[in-house]
Amino acid sequence: MTTITERYAAGERDFTDADLGGADLIGADLRGANLRGADLIDADLSDADLRGANLRGADLRDAYLRAADLRGANLRGADLRGANLRGADLRGADLRGADLGGADLSGANLIDADLSGANLNGARRSPDDAPVAGYVLATVLERA
Repeated sequence: MTTITERYAAGERDFTDADLGGADLIGADLRGANLRGADLIDADLSDADLRGANLRGADLRDAYLRAADLRGANLRGADLRGANLRGADLRGADLRGADLGGADLSGANLIDADLSGANLNGARRSPDDAPVAGYVLATVLERA
């Protein structure tokens, strides 16, 4: 059975609704991949390159995305509850309507990320982290 990384390397980019729950995708290069609606529950995507990837509506509950590169990724409506996004690069990512409840955003770069309508209830962020879109995320978290 071919893995997603082998399929990607062979030129495939459409993995819509893929079942990748628990997958080991550490350091995977999935730039621009279409993972819309994919099941990535408990998947390990630490250090993965997901720049410009479409993860709209993907289920990333409890996924490990530590230091993942998600610049410009579409995570609109994605379920990221309990996800580990420590040190992830989310610059310019679309997180509108995403559920980040209980997610660890410590050290994550959220400059220019769109968090409109996102659920941040219980999300964690270090006090030393940079402001997000002109205000500190901690302020948003206090209102959640």
